[in-house]
Amino acid sequence: MLLLGGAATVEALTGVDYRLASFLIPWGVILYTASGGLKATFLASYIHTVIIFAVLITMIFVVYVKVYSSDQIYAFLDQTVSYTQEDCEFIFSSGDKSFYEKGTYACGPVSGNNSGSYLTMLSADGLMFGIINIVGNFGTVFVDQSYWQSAIAARPSSAARGYLLGGICWFAIPFSLATSLGLASTALQLPITASEAGAGLVPPAVATHLLGDSGAVLILVMLFMAIVSTGSAESIAVSSLVAYDIYREYFNPDATGAQILKVSRIVIVVFGLFMGCFSLALFEIGLNLGWVYLFMGVVIGSAVAPLWFMMTWKGASGTGAVIAAWSGLVLALTAWLVAAQIQSGEITVATLGSNEVMLTGNLVAIFTSAIIHVVYSMFIDKTDYDFSELDKNITLVEQDMSGLGAEQQDPEELDKAYKWISRRGYVLTLLLIFIWPLASVPAGKFTESYFAFWVLIAIAWGFGAAIVITVLPLLESQDEILTVLGGMFGACCGKKKDSTEEEEVPLSKEVGDEEDVVKKVDEEGEVEVVAEA
Repeated sequence: MLLLGGAATVEALTGVDYRLASFLIPWGVILYTASGGLKATFLASYIHTVIIFAVLITMIFVVYVKVYSSDQIYAFLDQTVSYTQEDCEFIFSSGDKSFYEKGTYACGPVSGNNSGSYLTMLSADGLMFGIINIVGNFGTVFVDQSYWQSAIAARPSSAARGYLLGGICWFAIPFSLATSLGLASTALQLPITASEAGAGLVPPAVATHLLGDSGAVLILVMLFMAIVSTGSAESIAVSSLVAYDIYREYFNPDATGAQILKVSRIVIVVFGLFMGCFSLALFEIGLNLGWVYLFMGVVIGSAVAPLWFMMTWKGASGTGAVIAAWSGLVLALTAWLVAAQIQSGEITVATLGSNEVMLTGNLVAIFTSAIIHVVYSMFIDKTDYDFSELDKNITLVEQDMSGLGAEQQDPEELDKAYKWISRRGYVLTLLLIFIWPLASVPAGKFTESYFAFWVLIAIAWGFGAAIVITVLPLLESQDEILTVLGGMFGACCGKKKDSTEEEEVPLSKEVGDEEDVVKKVDEEGEVEVVAEA
């Protein structure tokens, strides 16, 4: 999905053909992901995220500090909805000919909004989009293997805090970016069509308008960072599923680490090429980023409830989860198609993409699967699963226990982390989904001071998130960073370790190996090979 919008943006800013961009962009992902694996993904994700937030706060600063103010943007938005049909035709014209079409450009009052204004939370389309967004993003988090993989790779306590803090920081991207570049596009009456906005071209258009070529470069860099970071995580996730859950499970149960690594690298290359082909296919049939984003929940929303029940409810049936997910998908697609036929009398890309139709499909997906799974688990396949048995069915590759210390396997620590994240997760969900939107309802159409406060929150959130996402990982990893830098300094300066730091062990024979090896004992008592005799 991100590649779909990325290729469109690259074409708009640079003139590179969309088809070529769809295949060139994934190669940036393939090269370092195939060679570096999960560690490269983690490191690259940090660097990319820092760059993304640097561009984000730059755009916020330019819109609300350097060029305009919240009061000016408010006045422009208020004036935009006051324009008549004739005014809009004059604004969007070239010479004596107008190219304005109602519904294509953001001009005049907004249907379904309080007072026809953009400065309100009382919006029919906004409410529908919000619900669709929640269902779709529930699906992306629950179904996306990269989230699970990152959580498993981290310590339980770190994963709990990291995901909560990461979610809060991530929210700055849609919130602060929409408040700055999104509102600026309408306030400044830039000639951006609805289809162009759906393709994700609003940020590059505003950035280019405000900063010229420099703005275009910044958005391109930001976009490339986002695509490569996300693409890398997805490539690792897909390769892990294929290598561990398919290849090792069904074809080679005794696979070694080297064999699994080889399969993973092959899958990364194949998946990267598939991303380009799939993006091109979506483009050719007339789908853009916005359409696919709304449709996302229809396809994957039915897996949310079954996965949730399987993780938290010992009575959840495994068979019921599979049946519920697939049944929910079939019902969601059926409801989606029927809703388009009822609303418009025909089924086309345009009619299937309306908010009402997409909302229908999303809601059917998430609720029907939940009902089916609960009914199946309670009345057809009653289960009483013992979660303590879960670890016994997990086999390690070459019995590699690295990273699995006592803390990572302590039931009390795991339960403590679970309770910590659950309480705060529910509170944050309640705050963002219900309390905040409902608290904005009495305001109706925002006043100038209320909008200024809204902008202040967006700016503070963006800058705060940028600081946290940049500084906190460095502070948490300072010991490891200092160790690496110390090793690099020692290697460059020819400094040797003190003899007390390691202890030589007499020559020994590896089992089944005819060559002698020299071993050493490190500070943690682990034995490792340092040289072959």
